[in-house]
Amino acid sequence: MPYKPKRPCRFPGCPNLSDKVYCEAHRKWDSRETAAERGYDARWRRERELFLRKNPLCVKCKAAGKIVPARVVDHIIPHRGDPTLRWDQRNWQPLCKNCHGKKTGNEDSNPVYSYNR
Repeated sequence: MPYKPKRPCRFPGCPNLSDKVYCEAHRKWDSRETAAERGYDARWRRERELFLRKNPLCVKCKAAGKIVPARVVDHIIPHRGDPTLRWDQRNWQPLCKNCHGKKTGNEDSNPVYSYNR
């Protein structure tokens, strides 16, 4: 039985063919670290659960006059690997899945950088 034909690598400008999404040279673009590798391990799950028990409602929905249960612990300022910012509970806020998706898509994915002139 013949194999499926190889397709072009999805990396922009790469002429290589591959049986997967990316060729061997660009395979790193296809993989994402697991949640545990990104720091969301047993300790995080435990801390998250305790925080959500103490703060059960989404703060953004609550401000809009709605009562929606929080499912996500969001870092107000993205920690980007900084352990002090990551574990500082003053930097945490309870959000529902919908509000977290909006915040992450709008604020965290497109950060506003400022500088002094």
